[in-house]
Amino acid sequence: MRAVRVDEFGGPEVLVVRDAPDPVPGPGQVLVEVSGVNIIYLDTLIRSGLAGNHFPVTPPYVPGGGVSGRVVAGGPGTDPAWLGAEVVGETGEPDTADDRARLPVGGYAERAVVHEDALVRVPEGMNAADALALMIDGATALTLERAARFTPDSWVLVLAATGGAGSLVVQLARLAGARVIGAARGPEKLALARELGAEETVDYSEPGWVRRVAGITGNGADVVVDGAGGTLGTAAFAATADGGRFVSYGTASGEFAQVDEAEAERRGITALGLFDLDPPDGAGHRDLVRLILEEARAGHVRPHVGLTLPLERAAEAHAALEGRRVLGKVLLVP
Repeated sequence: MRAVRVDEFGGPEVLVVRDAPDPVPGPGQVLVEVSGVNIIYLDTLIRSGLAGNHFPVTPPYVPGGGVSGRVVAGGPGTDPAWLGAEVVGETGEPDTADDRARLPVGGYAERAVVHEDALVRVPEGMNAADALALMIDGATALTLERAARFTPDSWVLVLAATGGAGSLVVQLARLAGARVIGAARGPEKLALARELGAEETVDYSEPGWVRRVAGITGNGADVVVDGAGGTLGTAAFAATADGGRFVSYGTASGEFAQVDEAEAERRGITALGLFDLDPPDGAGHRDLVRLILEEARAGHVRPHVGLTLPLERAAEAHAALEGRRVLGKVLLVP
């Protein structure tokens, strides 16, 4: 089979397609003939060597933590009912630092091994690409929704509002009756944020955007969901209303937002970072994927796939993500 491999950390150019032996499913695993590969921004950080503190992946490795496709073989102890099923699933091995997570590796390939307990059937009538686009970012968005506690008529500021997770957070906040401010970069992304349900938009590449949020809301946003991180996320903390909630999960700027804990306490702001987030009602990732797929099938949310490329152009996909040139999700197809 063909697979994208990273032999050393570096820029997008280190993503190279190579021939590789078909993986063999072990106990509790199945082999999936891959129809699509999910890409998230974390993939670019791991490839660059910038995520080692939280995601201990070392070259050589095959990137990618999520695939769609058809189950073609099962390892010892697996349910034969999976054979032939159209599924989405997380690849990779459990993260030794966090038993709730899997290291996102093994997905950029024509065939991938998926643990049986990470498989979810694609609902009848749903496009597999849509299910794939939702499987990781959708679970993240539901977890963010729980942490943010959206309420009717509250102001919610969403940074990176047109990204894979951010675009779903916008829709979930609107579904809860909140008033959404979508923050993104450039007129195309702002237009998409409005299409997804944002009542107002701000361009955070322009000076004074935090003051604009204050002008829209009067006293700041009741909830800020930060998908950008870095200096943008840190600036967004200042746009949070006293007594509000600041939920930060993004590292699109290469680092997390820096929150002054004393300032948060003084202003009565509940500040939560990525590693403070717990899934709703103790649900596992598989439960969240099923839930977001049902929400999509019911017409409550929809993914926006902005770019689909073949495996051979994985480097181009990463460059587009890092250059912030993509509206919505990026997928690869073998």
